[in-house]
Amino acid sequence: MSTVATTPYLVSPSQLHESLSSGGVSVLDASWFMPNSPRNPHEEFNKKRIPGAQFLDLDQVASPHELGLRHMIPTESVFAAACEGFGIEPNSHVVIYDTHGIFSSPRALFMFRAFGHGKSSILDGGLPRWETEGFGTENAPPVNGKKSTYPTPILDKTVPYEQVVTNSMLDPTLDPSAELLVDARTRGRFIGTDPEPRPGLSSGHIPHSFSLPFNAYTTLLPISELRQALVDAIGAEQAELVLTGSRRITTSCGSGMTAGILWLGLRMLGAPSVSLYDESWTGYATRSESRIET
Repeated sequence: MSTVATTPYLVSPSQLHESLSSGGVSVLDASWFMPNSPRNPHEEFNKKRIPGAQFLDLDQVASPHELGLRHMIPTESVFAAACEGFGIEPNSHVVIYDTHGIFSSPRALFMFRAFGHGKSSILDGGLPRWETEGFGTENAPPVNGKKSTYPTPILDKTVPYEQVVTNSMLDPTLDPSAELLVDARTRGRFIGTDPEPRPGLSSGHIPHSFSLPFNAYTTLLPISELRQALVDAIGAEQAELVLTGSRRITTSCGSGMTAGILWLGLRMLGAPSVSLYDESWTGYATRSESRIET
């Protein structure tokens, strides 16, 4: 499995355009919308996409879950089968984009990196920036590419519910073994004053977690602003521990999607020990035994 550490997390539209001209790149549209959104990613893909792109349905390339949660990390065999269907090989450079700019593509990138496919990036700015910079799109019926052979990979260790519960009992200001957990949901949902978009789900937060809201933007924030956002959320001392690898950190959100944005930002800052809580708030708050703070 490819472990190309030098492959950048982000590529620009001009870099992708150049790669498309020279070949050796597989482009995936990983657009995803909230359940209450009227937009349909499949329909939008069929109407307009980057030339040669294929659609990655994060709700389909996923594992079933006992609570009915969507887009959970797939099994090794499901991931390998998806790559084969896309014609992706272990040495393929996979570039992922979405139609927001920076929204669901980081989650897809997290998936590829979690399975050891280091030769993977996202298009910084997604389809909006691609068009803004003058590059063309296509709307002809998608053509399925040739299949490939993709060896079954090994998935990195994931973060289970039990680990989150155990860690939530530890105060990170007193216990150096405690992992930090940062939550990408809005501040109102985090403190319990705003409702969750999923009917019947309580708002609030996991004990000892930190609020680090994701605010929609087209391109990823500059490194200096990413760092300041982290400092504002967890404090300068804890941020230094995270960035030097002395403290592990886990990202979370509503359903495991925008947690990928926090994961990407931390990776861009050079944090070496970053995990993603796949179930995120929906999985945690659905369980009646979970402690919820407001």
